Amino acid sequence: MERRVAAAKEIPPGTAKPFSVDGTEILVCNVDGSFYAVEDVCTHDGGQLDQGTLEGLCVVCPRHGATFDVRTGAPTLPAVMPLMTFPVREEHGELFIEL
Repeated sequence: MERRVAAAKEIPPGTAKPFSVDGTEILVCNVDGSFYAVEDVCTHDGGQLDQGTLEGLCVVCPRHGATFDVRTGAPTLPAVMPLMTFPVREEHGELFIEL
């Protein structure tokens, strides 16, 4: 099921923005004009990742420093479980997420 989440211009390059889509907390990240979406919950401690930073292709958890690749969800320690990822499609300046 696909849902519109935002206008692409609402998420400038190098930033991330959280959304709740059908009860799922999602973080949409803009890496140099390419959009990625991951679950907005650290698999290490359950905290929200939108309070962290986007560094290149990784979102950094603000509590323990675990990083997650926004393309694949792959973690670094102390997290060991990957994040769920969601396909993002941009059409006419609008972003859509596939759940």
